[in-house]
Amino acid sequence: MTPDGRSINVPPMRARLLLPALVGAALSLAAASPVAAASPPPFRAVVRPLSATERADMTPSVWRRGCPVPLTGLRHVSLPYIGFGGRSRRGALVVNASATGDVVAAFRALYQARFPIRRMKPIQAYGGDDFASIEADNTSAFNCRPATGSSNWSQHAYGLAIDINPIENPYVSGGSTSHRASRPFLDRSPYRKGMAVEGGVLVRAFDAHGWGWGGRWSSPTDYQHFSASGR
Repeated sequence: MTPDGRSINVPPMRARLLLPALVGAALSLAAASPVAAASPPPFRAVVRPLSATERADMTPSVWRRGCPVPLTGLRHVSLPYIGFGGRSRRGALVVNASATGDVVAAFRALYQARFPIRRMKPIQAYGGDDFASIEADNTSAFNCRPATGSSNWSQHAYGLAIDINPIENPYVSGGSTSHRASRPFLDRSPYRKGMAVEGGVLVRAFDAHGWGWGGRWSSPTDYQHFSASGR
């Protein structure tokens, strides 16, 4: 049919010759179309108690006697997330049993918004070494350790805090960071993917559940840190 609505008669032989070209063109257009891009799988979180293997792996590097939360008070939360390459991946966090509802809801919002996360592994994958986990740009939660620069328990020791994309969102003290890869992110403008910024998707996802953000602290400023208590 022409643009003015008139039909075009194409001889049968010519139509058969044109058909492969038309199909190829249609497939090319579909592949180029954003509508044709594959959607990520549905968000599905799995919450369960820690397995015997996990408890053994966590002791004593991540948990030990004297920690403020028993292993029975923690949960393994398996979550899908969108990686920096735009593909759906699956990771896991260990959090306090009381926080699982907030955590699942916040990460559902991030997944639906396609907010990118570098990687997500329980910190026992790094032997409980917070520095090594940060160097890997790993998003993590429970770790029975003191707060940085303090003798008091961190909120991570309660399983009530999560550090997200710690390279893009550094812990800043005295205007500097201990991680070289984070230095470009000391300047919070312009926005780059994976960053936590006031009013952004990441901060809003946790604000919605009353969690505090370390990016609002005056000194030090902890852009990666989200906690149920705000500390």
